[in-house]
Amino acid sequence: MKALTVQPMQKGSARLDDVPEPPDSDGPVLVETLGVGVCGTDIEILSGEYGWAPPGRDRLVLGHESIGRVLQAPAGGDLAEGDLVVGIVRRPDPVPCANCAVGEWDFCRNGQYTERGIKEHDGYCSERYRITPDYVVKVDSSLGTLGVLLEPTSVVAKAWEQVDRIGGRAHWSPRTVVVTGAGPIGLLAAMIGVQRGMDVHVIDQVASGPKPDLVKDLGATYHTGPLHQAVDAPDVVIECTGVGSLVFDAMEHVGPGGVVCLTGVSSGGRTLDVDAGILNRSMVLENEATVGSVNANRRHYESAAGALAAADRAWLARVVSRRVPIASWEDALDRRDDDVKVVIEVGS
Repeated sequence: MKALTVQPMQKGSARLDDVPEPPDSDGPVLVETLGVGVCGTDIEILSGEYGWAPPGRDRLVLGHESIGRVLQAPAGGDLAEGDLVVGIVRRPDPVPCANCAVGEWDFCRNGQYTERGIKEHDGYCSERYRITPDYVVKVDSSLGTLGVLLEPTSVVAKAWEQVDRIGGRAHWSPRTVVVTGAGPIGLLAAMIGVQRGMDVHVIDQVASGPKPDLVKDLGATYHTGPLHQAVDAPDVVIECTGVGSLVFDAMEHVGPGGVVCLTGVSSGGRTLDVDAGILNRSMVLENEATVGSVNANRRHYESAAGALAAADRAWLARVVSRRVPIASWEDALDRRDDDVKVVIEVGS
C-alpha cells in the first residue's frame, strides 16, 4: 500500500513509499484512510526539525490529523464496517506514569508516550492502518471527510476544559473571549466559544482573504490591531500563535480573575523587552492565571466530536480550504494566501 514517509531529523527525506500492510499487532480495527490534515508539526517534521521513527526503523509514516472509514472491526463492539472514525494521536507510556495510568496521557510526566505520525509510532497517512477500539473515535456521518478537523478541535476542546477548571476556582461566568490567531486552531477555538454563547473576538494580522469572513460568519468579531484595542479586559484569552509578543500582551491585558490559555508553541531565539514587575503585580493583585495546554486525551476527542456535530457544515467546509491528492502531496506544503486547512486526500 502507499504511504507518505519521512526520515525524521533529515530535511527533504519525505517520499511516497510502498509499505507493508499494517500489522495485526496494531489492533483489530482496520481503517481505510480518507484524508489527513497538514499542520505546523508536520511541516517541522518534513523540515528535519522534529520527529522520531519507530524503534528499529529509519522511516516514519507521517500524519496525525485523520479521517477514515472502518473496513473491519470486532463483532459486538461499538464500531461497524462503514463507520467514519478518527484515530487518537497519543498513546500512554509503558511504565505507566500516574497520569497515563488513568487515561490522562496528555499529561504524561516521564515523556515516554508515543504519538502516531510524530513520535515512535507510524501515522495515518497510509492507505490503511490498524488500531485498537479504545483509540478510535466515531464521527457524525453527516460530517463526511470534514471529520478530519476532529484532532485539531480536540486540542482546543482541552484548552477550554483547562480554562473552565482554572476559572472555577471562584465564581466563574465568563462572557468575553479573545482568540489570538485565525488559523485552524484559532478558528475552532472561536467556534467553541460561539457555541458557548460567548462574545468572541479573534485577532490576526491579515486584513483580507478567507479569515475575516470566516470569523464574521461564525458570529464573532475580527480584529487586526493589538489586544487592548480590540477588547478591554476579556475574561478569557486563548493564544493560538506562539508569538511571544502576543503571549505577553494576553497576560498583561486579560481581565481580573481571567484565564489565559497558551496553545501555540513558540520558536526560540527571540528576546522581548518586558516589564516583569508590572506583569507580576497585575497577575497577583487581579488573581489572573496563565496555563499551557497541548495534546488531548479521549475525553477531549469526544467533546470535539460533539462540537463538530453541532457546527455549520458549510462553515467547516470553508475551513478545509484545499484538498490535494496523495500523489501530489508536495503541493500541500506550498503555502497559498487563501489556505486555512489543507488536507491530503488518501482514499475516495
